[in-house]
Amino acid sequence: MFRGVTNLNIDSKGRVAMPSKYRDRLRESCDGRLVVTVDRDGCLLIYPLSEWELIEARLMEYPNLNPQVRRFQRQFMGYATDVDMDGQGRILISSTLRAEARLDKHAVLVGQGKKFELWDEELWAAQHEEWLRSDEPEGDLSEVLASLSL
Repeated sequence: MFRGVTNLNIDSKGRVAMPSKYRDRLRESCDGRLVVTVDRDGCLLIYPLSEWELIEARLMEYPNLNPQVRRFQRQFMGYATDVDMDGQGRILISSTLRAEARLDKHAVLVGQGKKFELWDEELWAAQHEEWLRSDEPEGDLSEVLASLSL
């Protein structure tokens, strides 16, 4: 499981070094082969190849005559890019994907269990502030969250 928030730099070639605490696990689980795609929230999603293949198979089972499914498949699958970690644990984020997520020089990698989110540092900070402001401690939680015991 991937968890935690890590600030990263993006080099001039568009490479990001995966934090050392994840490198061995990624090499063991997927031989350093990852898939990067866009997310509707404005970040990039990074999946180990084995996790991506499960999601891809499920997504392709949905009826593509449904316009909403087709739009989602075009976005999520269309931007999906295979990347390999190099010997220093870096992955190359294409200029297209960097543009989609407005990534420049500073990024934030957020562990999300079986995947990562990669955010532009400024966008992450703004979103984080918004999420903190919008969390109403006395507001109604969804049924799923209300049943969660922490």
